[in-house]
Amino acid sequence: MKRLLLLLALLLAGTAHATSPLPGDSVYQLAVPLTDQDGHTAAFAARRGTPQIVSMFYTSCTMVCPMIIDTMKATRRAAGEPARLHLLAVSFDPARDSVDALRRYAAAHKLDQRWWTLARTAPQDTRSLAALLGVQYRPLRDGEFNHSSALLLLDGEGRIVARTDVIGRTDPAFVAAVRKAAGSK
Repeated sequence: MKRLLLLLALLLAGTAHATSPLPGDSVYQLAVPLTDQDGHTAAFAARRGTPQIVSMFYTSCTMVCPMIIDTMKATRRAAGEPARLHLLAVSFDPARDSVDALRRYAAAHKLDQRWWTLARTAPQDTRSLAALLGVQYRPLRDGEFNHSSALLLLDGEGRIVARTDVIGRTDPAFVAAVRKAAGSK
């Protein structure tokens, strides 16, 4: 029975190389494949092992989404540029946010690929991931989206350890949580 549960946890996590089962409250339990700005596809759970700030956005947004990306950048800087912190922004517009669109966006916003991943996934997986992260969105008739804005801090096991809805400036409590999770001073 234990062996069956371990196998099930590995399958749900979408990875066969995990050395131990994921915690029950890990967002990596959601078996979602992500395709990055370089066209590489990997399970969401493949991000296990490093703390990261996660958010959702779409590349054609001209208002809030650039602020989300800038806030993620500013938060990383305010936390002391920790080497053990990655940044992930997943599009909720997979119909238009192709790999090429993600690559162009990363270049235009000067996102350092050592730390940054822009990703897309299938529409049904996008909705599931957004629900798991507590991000709400809906398409509008003009092709834009109405959406909530949040930054989530995941520990190395994919547990949500902090969340902020502060966009456009750093949130001191969130920055402190990032420092703690990344092991920086």
